[in-house]
Amino acid sequence: MSKHKVYTLYIIVGVTMLLAACTMPAKQQTVGNKARHQFTNEILLGYTPVKNQGRNPLCWAYSMLATIETEHIMMGDSVNLSVDYVARNMLMEQTRRHFLANGKFRINMRGTMPLLLRLLNEYGAMPYDSYNNRDINYKSLAKRMSTLSDASANMSLLEERAERVLDDHIGALPPHVFMLGAEYTPQEFAHSVCMRNEYMVMTSFTHHPFDEMFVLEIPDNYNNDPFYNVPIDVLINRIEKSIRAGHPVCWEGDITEKGFSFKDGVAMLGKEQPCTQQQRQTAFENRSTTDDHCMALIGLAHDKQGHRFYIAKNSWGTDNPYGGLMYLSENYIRMKTVAVVVKNMIG
Repeated sequence: MSKHKVYTLYIIVGVTMLLAACTMPAKQQTVGNKARHQFTNEILLGYTPVKNQGRNPLCWAYSMLATIETEHIMMGDSVNLSVDYVARNMLMEQTRRHFLANGKFRINMRGTMPLLLRLLNEYGAMPYDSYNNRDINYKSLAKRMSTLSDASANMSLLEERAERVLDDHIGALPPHVFMLGAEYTPQEFAHSVCMRNEYMVMTSFTHHPFDEMFVLEIPDNYNNDPFYNVPIDVLINRIEKSIRAGHPVCWEGDITEKGFSFKDGVAMLGKEQPCTQQQRQTAFENRSTTDDHCMALIGLAHDKQGHRFYIAKNSWGTDNPYGGLMYLSENYIRMKTVAVVVKNMIG
């Protein structure tokens, strides 16, 4: 590759990160020239700037919002959504639950992808520029809310105190959303960017029948959200079909493998032979596959040997060879996926 082409590539990547204007490229591009691994991007959907969740356990919110953002970019729209607005409403909801359970419900900020969709539908959404605070420690704030709940005599007093604390730590909520000269309530804005039943939650395990919904038994699914169960080949085909059609996929899975390296921007298994359905099930049951992290799948690529990789937008900042993106091998996706959220498509 010539120096001119390499320079052009880095300009393209930089503009994508800063302006969120990237769309599916008309031609393939090679990335990672100064990294340990080089990939040729076959498809790269548009995406908003990579964010950094810090030490807050909010990957489920960052990834699902990133999925919705990319969906709109691919439709020619531009939307960048506030994680802090979602987190604030979740904290208030869990604080009420803690109070009514007489302190026996533990407030925490972990969750799954369907939780984000429910929170959007119930409480609405805010643009990122309207409500964000990068210096929030939500774990500490959750402890503060637990103490506040324990010290409150009734729900009204608790909600009044809690709103003040959240205003002080995150910021006061704007009463309305202003977009393109129009005024919306948070609920109206949310329904304009994510309609009810727009997405489907899917998984692939054999301890429940295929082609049926079941409550996935993972610790963070404390709301008992149902997942649609399909064979792994069907799941992989749906992921690829969605990305090729210009729809991102929200991914939830295991990142405890030694081959998962954000520093290198790559996730691979030691043995890259296609895993079987039974191997997936065994890994889930012996807890070598756990529900650890969520990312947005926004593209397809291949390495020098022609092996398929999925491009993921992470939420750990941009300090890796691919500006915060990661390349997950196809077998990593097959073996380590716990669940995905895909766009409901006809046909």
